[in-house]
Amino acid sequence: MNQLEALKQFTTVVADTGDFHQLAQFQPQDATTNPSLILKAVQKPEYAPLMRATVMQFRDRSQDEIMDRILVRFGCEILNTIPGRVSTEVDARLSFDTNATITRAERLIELYQAAGVHTDRVLIKIAATWEGIEAARTLEQRGIHTNLTLLFSFCQAVACGQAKVQLISPFVGRIYDWYKKQAGAQWDESAMAGANDPGVRSVTQIYHYYKHFEIATEVMGASFRNTGQILALAGCDLLTIAPELLAQLSSQDIAPPPLAHALNPQTAKEQSLERVLYDQSSFRFALNEDAMATEKLAEGIRAFAVDTHKLEVLMQQAAA
Repeated sequence: MNQLEALKQFTTVVADTGDFHQLAQFQPQDATTNPSLILKAVQKPEYAPLMRATVMQFRDRSQDEIMDRILVRFGCEILNTIPGRVSTEVDARLSFDTNATITRAERLIELYQAAGVHTDRVLIKIAATWEGIEAARTLEQRGIHTNLTLLFSFCQAVACGQAKVQLISPFVGRIYDWYKKQAGAQWDESAMAGANDPGVRSVTQIYHYYKHFEIATEVMGASFRNTGQILALAGCDLLTIAPELLAQLSSQDIAPPPLAHALNPQTAKEQSLERVLYDQSSFRFALNEDAMATEKLAEGIRAFAVDTHKLEVLMQQAAA
């Protein structure tokens, strides 16, 4: 048995890619996309015609609508390959506008429905700002399921649970990156690996809190730097993994002892935990107190915004 097969015993494996031609070999349940992954895909020769055809078909529409149609086209292609759900992201530049996020999310769902895709097969990805979480609260009440992304802190996870969002994507690798950079020459890779990895610890804390208090929101670890981080979270509800790391997992056999069931609800139930509640002001203060989460959230939104703009430039070139 290889590592990927062993992992699938405990965890739903999700592919983190816009490159739908890569999906079949790993047989993931779900798939996630973001502006950076779609940008990466459309620059490949095999995907350029798909983007060009979509741009030309809807060239008389607004730029943001053409963008959404491209995202949905990729999402539909992905759904033809997987049995589960696809995550499609709202423009990161709307991360601090609750109403605009709701409007774009509803349009994405309408486009999927027009393509014959049931709402239950789509998760709308939204940055886990206060405004994004409030948008997700409203969308969930309207039957539109959400995936709260760029999640780096416990307070973001708690607020998402309060909003009853469908799923959260805590970012393991970017947390790891921040602490490694802060430590500099003092960083001890072996001592900070596995369960001691700061990103792994963050997801573990969130998982234990959710399961202890029977919060229904799904936990999907994301943004991995190595397979060790992934295997240390075996048992997490879902893990979304880049194709390169899926390939590594599938090429490595599990050596004795068998893969440990690192996260499980029973262990979470045995934890001594206190319930936490956030309103807007306490949420903002808690996030502000966490330098890593504050920096990484802002950096992530900026990076997605930059890649969205690059995608717009490619759209304009395709229409010329």
